[in-house]
Amino acid sequence: MIAELGHFALALAMALALAQSVLPLWGAARGDARLMASGAPLALGMLLACLAAFGALLYVFAVNDTSVAGVVQNSHSAKPMLYKLAGSWGNHEGSMVLWVLILALCGGAVAAFGRRLPSALQARVLGVLGLVAVGFLAFILATSNPFNRVWPPPADGNGLNPVLQDPGLAFHPPLLYLGYVGFAVTFAFAVAALLEGRVDAAWGRWVRPWALAAWAFLTLGIALGSWWAYYELGWGGYWFWDPVENASLLPWLAGTALLHSAIVVEKREALKVWTVLLALLAFALSLLGTFLVRSGVLNSVHAFANDPERGVFILVLLAIYIGGAFALFAWRAPSMAPTGVFAPLSREGGLVLNNLLLCSMAAVVLTGTLWPMFADLLFQQKISVGPPFFNTAILPLAVPLVLAMAAGPLLPWKRAKLWPVLQRLWWAALLAGAALALCFFLAGARIGPALGFGAAAWLIAGAAADIIDRIALFRRPSAALSRARGLPRAAWGAAMAHAGLGVSIAGMAGMGLATDKLVALAPGGSTTLAGYEWRLDQVGDVVGPNWTARRATVTVRRDGATVTIMHPERRFFALARMTTTEAAIHTTWLSDLYLVLGEEEGGRAVLRIHHNPMAPWIWLGAAFMALGGGISLSDRRVRVSAPGAKRATGAAGAPA
Repeated sequence: MIAELGHFALALAMALALAQSVLPLWGAARGDARLMASGAPLALGMLLACLAAFGALLYVFAVNDTSVAGVVQNSHSAKPMLYKLAGSWGNHEGSMVLWVLILALCGGAVAAFGRRLPSALQARVLGVLGLVAVGFLAFILATSNPFNRVWPPPADGNGLNPVLQDPGLAFHPPLLYLGYVGFAVTFAFAVAALLEGRVDAAWGRWVRPWALAAWAFLTLGIALGSWWAYYELGWGGYWFWDPVENASLLPWLAGTALLHSAIVVEKREALKVWTVLLALLAFALSLLGTFLVRSGVLNSVHAFANDPERGVFILVLLAIYIGGAFALFAWRAPSMAPTGVFAPLSREGGLVLNNLLLCSMAAVVLTGTLWPMFADLLFQQKISVGPPFFNTAILPLAVPLVLAMAAGPLLPWKRAKLWPVLQRLWWAALLAGAALALCFFLAGARIGPALGFGAAAWLIAGAAADIIDRIALFRRPSAALSRARGLPRAAWGAAMAHAGLGVSIAGMAGMGLATDKLVALAPGGSTTLAGYEWRLDQVGDVVGPNWTARRATVTVRRDGATVTIMHPERRFFALARMTTTEAAIHTTWLSDLYLVLGEEEGGRAVLRIHHNPMAPWIWLGAAFMALGGGISLSDRRVRVSAPGAKRATGAAGAPA
């Protein structure tokens, strides 16, 4: 009964989304206030219907209702409750319900908190969100119904993929979807602006909070997925340029460019056409990632489905939404002439450089991700594009981007002179040079890590220099504290985000100095790595809720003192007939001791030992970046829509 109610709620959401996609847009075109006002209640109604459907989905997984096909395929009565609930979105069908729920939440937020928007603009935004929801609800109802019944119901389910039975991956998809779907809102604002034929400072201020929230959630989602791959897959790395990893990086790069470009629109009413294009592109890349994960064209541990029919459906949605949006852009963009004029050397010019470099990186990643597929399709050639290509191609773009990130916030708007900026950054350059030289000397002429530590020091010191300059710490030290208290939270958030990237780069540079060793030890045997003694004490059996495991006990000592006792495991899931690796990690926040248990042969256990300097800083920096986004979002000047004069100007519901 609950499953049928969930299915009915999806059908109801589809009907409401259809009405939401027609009535507000029709009202905005005709200037009919009543039709425009229908968008908000329809969006809230669709939100309630999606909440009901998702609640029904959670319920059938929580009670292990094996008459539902999705439960049979992705759950089991012996699983802990967290993984039963995570199983509801840890599969293709459930993940799509989560997608439309978050889309409905965004539409509900625009309806509830967008009362300060001009009525025509709000109606168009809600109408476009309704159109997007129609496509995905049709996809669910036609090809991916999560409430399909099976008969007779089996005694129990098959269980969730053991690799996905982890707290990190339980929360990874929701965070990613909050980022992906957040860009659906900026996409809706862009299409609404194209329909209306106007982009101004007020539009930039309305778009920026949504871009900022989507970017922060996507940052957390990518970081959590990277952390999961680091400790769960047992390979000792944090990023392998996997095609599905790249699929999440692409909208992040475009979204970062959009976030900075929207600032120029808000402050200077420049880059309007470019910002609209980025808003379209960020969501297009989000949809592309959805297609790659679900079409079966890529094989990855991250992929949800392997169904070409579903892939074709999503490809059609991609063509309709993105093709239609870009056609509208080609038609209306020439009429949106920029009004802001600025010199190449200015804050605006720095942000333009930022945008060009980020988009160039996205182009490199997109090409490297898709070209193997096209080469196979067009030339029947199997090629592989891996880390060497991406690392080599990204580095020449990353270096000027990092250099500009520290200098850009210190440049004045409209026009600037370079020398005063360099005078305020001399000590940052000195620190960066010292870090580079020290690492180059200590690491034995390894240029990659040395450049990384130099870039990290430059970014962190540059973020500090921005705050120091804003509060006039050295020019007027007596008033610095009061100026710091009055500094907008957006300024603190931006500095924290830039510094957070520096922290992450330091962690990546440290991983370039990692050392590892593969040994086979009998109980009582030991080996050394990175100044530590690693002694295998024993290997025994343990039993978990739905798995059994071989667990090693390894004592790590340094200078005769015990540092830690580690317990790596190899878990066997009998139901799935699958073995997973559970790495043991001891962190000091400056480095990780990382240990993986392999096969046992002749009374000896194979151990793979890693010493990863600075590894925790990768995810610590990502957390700082997302926190910086949250702090900026808490600034009322970012969240409040636009000045009264702007609202009055845009309130008329004149047709585009």
